[in-house]
Amino acid sequence: MIRRPKRNNHLWGMLLALVCLAGLSGCNKEQAPPPPPPAQAPQQPKPVVQKQISTVALPPAQTNQLDFSTKKDPFKPFIAVKAVTPAELARQKADLKPVLPIHSFDVSQFRLIGAVSDPKGNKAMVVDPAGKGYVLRLGMTIGKNEGKITRIDTSGIEVVEQFRDENNKVRKETIRIPLLRKP
Repeated sequence: MIRRPKRNNHLWGMLLALVCLAGLSGCNKEQAPPPPPPAQAPQQPKPVVQKQISTVALPPAQTNQLDFSTKKDPFKPFIAVKAVTPAELARQKADLKPVLPIHSFDVSQFRLIGAVSDPKGNKAMVVDPAGKGYVLRLGMTIGKNEGKITRIDTSGIEVVEQFRDENNKVRKETIRIPLLRKP
């Protein structure tokens, strides 16, 4: 067994007591109030000094040699954004028509090349004058006047177009696209 040397507990206790006494004795002192600031001496008037005049001509004050008043501000956007009112936005949406290839030709220019009967709904395939084919279903629109497909059967397609005539009356016209049979 290893023995530890005994600590001198009495010595440590006395040292702690001395430190506490020294700390407490310094706290009882009262501090003297700070001395009042010294009185300022009356200011003497400053002697008048003559303005210094030089015979050397001063160079003329430089003006800005670069004139940017005619230049474009590089931090402004190219396009001025206008605030759009809700009424203008609604009018723009009404004027905006989708420009699809199927709406760029007249209905009479399409050729019907096939029709399929299906319990879910009949379908037909047409070809535009450019040779591009489209599969059509009931309710879809076709042609410049956006005619609505109302009937698809094995003999052809019926399209109803609505447009305004010269008297500004709404007219409906039914156009039939027959299935061309090969001889």
